[in-house]
Amino acid sequence: MPRIRQADVEEVKGRINIADVIGERVALKTAGIGSLKGLCPFHDEKSPSFNVRPSQGFYHCFGCGESGDVYTFLREMDHLTFTEAVERIAQRVGYQLTYEEGGGPAPAASGRSRLYAANTQAAEFFREQLLSPEAERARAFLGSRGFDPGAASHFGVGYAPKGWDGLLNHLEKQGFTRDELITSGLVSTNQRGGVYDRFRGRLVWPIRDVTGQTIGFGARKLFDEDQGPKYLNTPETPIYKKNQVLYGLDLAKRDIARGDPKRVVVVEGYTDVMACHLAGVTTAVATCGTAFGSEHIRMLRRVMGDDSATGEVIFTFDGDEAGQKAALRAFADADRFSAQTFVAVAPDGLDPCDLRLQRGDQAVRGLLDRRAPMFEFVIDRKISDFPLTSVEGRVGALRAAAPIVAEIRDRLLRPGYERVLAQRLGMDPMDVHREVEDAARGRRSDRDRTAPASAAPAAAPAVTLAALPRTTDVVVERDALTGVLQYGHRIDPSLLQRALSLPFRTPALDTVRAAIASIDRTKPGWGQAAIDELPQALKQLGGEVLMRDFPARNEELAARSANDLCRRLIVRALDAQKHELLGAVQRVAPESEEGRAVRMRLRDLDLERRRLVED
Repeated sequence: MPRIRQADVEEVKGRINIADVIGERVALKTAGIGSLKGLCPFHDEKSPSFNVRPSQGFYHCFGCGESGDVYTFLREMDHLTFTEAVERIAQRVGYQLTYEEGGGPAPAASGRSRLYAANTQAAEFFREQLLSPEAERARAFLGSRGFDPGAASHFGVGYAPKGWDGLLNHLEKQGFTRDELITSGLVSTNQRGGVYDRFRGRLVWPIRDVTGQTIGFGARKLFDEDQGPKYLNTPETPIYKKNQVLYGLDLAKRDIARGDPKRVVVVEGYTDVMACHLAGVTTAVATCGTAFGSEHIRMLRRVMGDDSATGEVIFTFDGDEAGQKAALRAFADADRFSAQTFVAVAPDGLDPCDLRLQRGDQAVRGLLDRRAPMFEFVIDRKISDFPLTSVEGRVGALRAAAPIVAEIRDRLLRPGYERVLAQRLGMDPMDVHREVEDAARGRRSDRDRTAPASAAPAAAPAVTLAALPRTTDVVVERDALTGVLQYGHRIDPSLLQRALSLPFRTPALDTVRAAIASIDRTKPGWGQAAIDELPQALKQLGGEVLMRDFPARNEELAARSANDLCRRLIVRALDAQKHELLGAVQRVAPESEEGRAVRMRLRDLDLERRRLVED
């Protein structure tokens, strides 16, 4: 495939703010001069160590060491090729790409980009079909659920016609191949190789990723002759993974991130999301045909910036047995949130959509006021199966609920819930405490038994700033490199060149210095280019140096400090030379030619040092 012209690659990257792209996936907060911080999308963490520096177009995680530019981010997050990442950003900024081989406009995108394009075209097709005479049943269903045409338009709801090949023919006319449409999950194949529309005679909701790109669909049965399931979703595809998608998150993310406190409401279906948003609960999301799990937690924590206990995640489940089981499943992962987790069950077990229909928008908003802490809800459900009027029943309930309380890792919360459980059962708090402790010990023993007997040797750790010795030389060299990488454009060029030509005393930092010195610093993104030149074991160190907070109150003072640090490196080198010359003075005759040359050189060093210090 032809390569995108390098000048275009650089131009496109220069036109996008990396914080805008990353901010669609991660809640970013200001963290020092020119730096933003959030929870890392590449590993699970509760305290933010993921830093973004827009002026450098670079990100780095101090926790796992992941780093790169906007193209790297898209490639890692969405599993794109480099070409696809560039194409996506180019499309976003409205830039026409050209290729090195033959020139001219870029050829049609391939791979994942084609799947995104096919789903986008399909969503538009379904929306148009909702206005057709055949879609009367679909429009009537929406009306019966309290959704007018404006609501349908806001959520992109559409209709898949009954025919076997309406969408297939439409997309083939748009230039998509059958292989692409099969891969996208929009069409299916039969045993004889025939191809037909996956969704037929159904109301259709587009499922979008957090950036708003359509990646799949959920479809509800409307006609009795339809022998398929009530709800049918897009199958797993290269761009649609149901355990990594939350319906409505693209619409909810802004209000989630801006909330005070930040709040997410997890509901069970598409119509529940619609009902909540229309009632004013605009932070509602839903899973797509799968149970709420750890991947969903990671997504929400990144959007929430979940680094404190001030946020809230509220699960709304039906009051029936299936809803209670859903709550128990969610409990297994719920305490991985830093935010507080709650369960809200509507009166009479109504879901949010039915609650809005029967009792209005205010009732949906009031549902959140009825929330109960997740642990309390799960404890109550666990003990509800036991007859608490008998000793045997209370003991059985304690044994069933104790492992739940033992799961609480917060040392301040666990005693409180031990007391709650004791009150529910009417038992001595010390008896409850002992049972909880036994359950906790049993859980730890189970983990020990299932742990592998021996583990493979760990890979040698990458060099990090924390691993370097705490010496004056390390501090000066570290701060100087940070100043150069972040404010090199505001350092006197001759001063910068001279400072970078001087060897450092810390070997790892000297390798970073040499990489910076060898890079063309007139080109955009040279800081990242220097880090790319480092050996693999030093890439994390380079990323940390680039992304760490520079010790200054504002950008003007930071630029001044960066210049001063370069002078300090030069002065340090001059002092080292002076020390050597002073030793030489003791070894040569004062009146000899060599002695006079040494004294002249000492005088020149003193003059040069004075000029640098006084600048």
